[in-house]
Amino acid sequence: MITLINKKSLLLLLTIIWSFNTLTAQQLENDFWKHVRFGGGIGLSFGNGFFSGTLAPSALYEFNNSLAMGIGLNGTYNSSKDFYKSTIFGGSLIGLYSPINTIQLSAEFEELYVSRKYDNRLNFQDDNYWYPALFLGAGYRNRNVTFGIRYDVLYDRNKSIYADPWAPFVRVYF
Repeated sequence: MITLINKKSLLLLLTIIWSFNTLTAQQLENDFWKHVRFGGGIGLSFGNGFFSGTLAPSALYEFNNSLAMGIGLNGTYNSSKDFYKSTIFGGSLIGLYSPINTIQLSAEFEELYVSRKYDNRLNFQDDNYWYPALFLGAGYRNRNVTFGIRYDVLYDRNKSIYADPWAPFVRVYF
């Protein structure tokens, strides 16, 4: 049988546990968001009947000053007058490692869905396919900005949306 004192003690204990859990959850949530960085890329290219636009937001979680991992999204539209139009959507997983403050090594796996529609007069078959890329890179890092170069080890000249397996990059995270 629970007495009035035991009921009050139980209620006090449950209130303390609830308060502790609430404070701990809030602290973990606050700590989590202190380590999240946002960035991404915006691309725009045009000339002589060609247009390309890209939006590629991303987010990283910094485990410490040396190691970060994150995800990204990619959306691209290309158009080449009287040749083709394409839409590209996908995502990526990225890992960053800095053995020293000024050097950043990266590995990024990207999976893109490519939908390419050719001008009917060309008699080319439209393409719809998934394309994977695995970029390994290195760059010079100064606080939240990194300049570098990366290489796609899965590069396929016939399917890649990139002209070359080597690509320079600028990475900025806030």
